[in-house]
Amino acid sequence: MNTDLKLPAGKTMTIEDVKQLLERYQMALKKTGEQLGWAYEQAAFPYTVRIHESVLYLQGDGRLYKGMAISVRTAGEETFIDIALPPGATHGDKGKANEFSKWLAKTLGGELHLFSGRTMVFGSA
Repeated sequence: MNTDLKLPAGKTMTIEDVKQLLERYQMALKKTGEQLGWAYEQAAFPYTVRIHESVLYLQGDGRLYKGMAISVRTAGEETFIDIALPPGATHGDKGKANEFSKWLAKTLGGELHLFSGRTMVFGSA
């Protein structure tokens, strides 16, 4: 099961760029937690991040979250950010992948193809 974000024409990304965006996303969650006065970041992002062979692997806590993989691919002139869920992924993983992919789409613009098959189009940032 996967979702992908097709970036606007002419916009390219590398896996390192996506990793930096993921760090920015985590920082925003941490700041939200500080405002709320509790460890919101851990609840909102229960993953450990590692990179291997140009793929970001997000390893879940093992109980409620299994993980996901994020990669970047190009097809001709188009660039896509793919988020894939492994077999056995939980509903929580799917929800977190949807949240992050929507945040990416709002940040970068583009055409987001959700797990449900629906498409959301965002203007470029």
